[in-house]
Amino acid sequence: MEAVVIHYRQGRHHVNPHQMVLKVADTVEDAQKVIGKTASWTSPAGKIISGKISALHGRKGSVRVIFADKGLPGQALGQKVKIQ
Repeated sequence: MEAVVIHYRQGRHHVNPHQMVLKVADTVEDAQKVIGKTASWTSPAGKIISGKISALHGRKGSVRVIFADKGLPGQALGQKVKIQ
């Protein structure tokens, strides 16, 4: 399964680079099925950065992903992520 990186999770004053928002599905019911799975992004150099899907984000099929050691770089915005 694949998802698209929408944006960093952010507040009014801070951007959290370790948490990203992914567009997984069109409905909330389909997005709930992927909670707890692993999302991995491959850089152009071949390095794989993976994180865990933690919760829903909104009511339109988006989820939050937490990357433990490193966050995704800005070049990952709009690119595809594999969900396993």
